[in-house]
Amino acid sequence: MSAATIEFDHGISAIDTGFFRPQFDASHLIVHNSRAAFVDVGTNYSIPRLLEALAAKGVGVDAVDWVILTHVHLDHAGGAGLLMQQLPNARLVVHPRGARHMIDPSALIAGATAVYGAAEIERSYGTLAPVPAERVVQASDGHVVDLAGRELLCLDTPGHARHHICIWDAMSRAFFTGDTFGLSYREFDTDKGAFIVPTSTPVQFEPDALHASIDRMLGFEPQQMFLTHYSRVTGVERLAADLHESIDAMVAIARAHAHDSARHARIAHDLGELFVTRSQAHGCALDVEHVRELLAMDIELNTQGLEVWLEKQSKQ
Repeated sequence: MSAATIEFDHGISAIDTGFFRPQFDASHLIVHNSRAAFVDVGTNYSIPRLLEALAAKGVGVDAVDWVILTHVHLDHAGGAGLLMQQLPNARLVVHPRGARHMIDPSALIAGATAVYGAAEIERSYGTLAPVPAERVVQASDGHVVDLAGRELLCLDTPGHARHHICIWDAMSRAFFTGDTFGLSYREFDTDKGAFIVPTSTPVQFEPDALHASIDRMLGFEPQQMFLTHYSRVTGVERLAADLHESIDAMVAIARAHAHDSARHARIAHDLGELFVTRSQAHGCALDVEHVRELLAMDIELNTQGLEVWLEKQSKQ
């Protein structure tokens, strides 16, 4: 098995998709009774890694029954169309709000291009391939995916995005959380466990909904969470409390600068200060500049998302 793949119990593997930097973006592979499912897939450039991990486990492409997307942001779903071309028996599971974007990705590409620019989209994600409509399954709240007798329950979990589902796996007592349960990079781990931050990337950040989604998952008493950024975390109740505190702090920062002429820069600065302070309180030994470097993309995108949220608030 490649060093880019981590094996867990209950047939779960985390595959480093190779997006951005090592251990930044994960696809999770679940193998049960010789059948398989992927949860999130990375970008087009990730697909060789996913197929290699599948082959290393002795699982044929015809044994993959499901490709499940937590949501359709490109670091999670950009490679779905290309992957589906390699999996003759698989069906794609996605939130009803995201299904049309997988069938016809043109609007998805346009939205991402508006955020990142055309050159960056091609460099980071490649050309998105559509998924035939007959292979797409729309997972409304409570939808159950049957993986060879193993039930994977899909919950509607807005807050990060309105087209977001989290997947409950009772066998492992775990959720596959996409971005709803935040980001936790392994560089920040200490003897206290994982360090976690929320993600408010544009354009559908909704703090009240995000709080509710986190609490709803806690109601299942999960023992672990599998995050796309990055893979397994434990100590779930503590991490949930940290997320709730950080969401409120981020909202307070946004509101404090809502009418500033240099709003973007000031929100970004204060988010950086918030995350540095919280990481230090967690016992993280990384120097301040390294913390800021590792979180630079997230700080920028969170700032953009908070600004979009402020604009929506001003129109209510």
